[in-house]
Amino acid sequence: MPEQACEPQWLCAADALRDGGDAVLFDVVEFGRTVQAFAVRHQGRAVAYLNRCAHVPAEMDWQPGKFWDQERRHLICSVHGALYDPPSGQCVSGPCVGARLHAVRLDERDGQLYWYPTDRLQPVSA
Repeated sequence: MPEQACEPQWLCAADALRDGGDAVLFDVVEFGRTVQAFAVRHQGRAVAYLNRCAHVPAEMDWQPGKFWDQERRHLICSVHGALYDPPSGQCVSGPCVGARLHAVRLDERDGQLYWYPTDRLQPVSA
């Protein structure tokens, strides 16, 4: 089924994401349930994923917005120790090697970040 074209949703000012810094957390509705997503910046590029390990559906951050391993090279699941490649969301080490985080499409323009709803992910109603 093709994804619906939806209006981009403002997330934050682009400078709120620093390379290897804390994530910006935001809520989305997935299949009728509110779930958490996060955005981080890695090597200048902003990326976003659902806050859910590909191994077992548990939130990954070890404290709110803290997703980086010690070297700030990979995203790490605090529950299972799985390491994820930030640009692709692919698990590169741990119990789910080869699996991927669910990406949330981002767009950075005019100093702002926006995320795009899909058939699967919708904005939380006000």
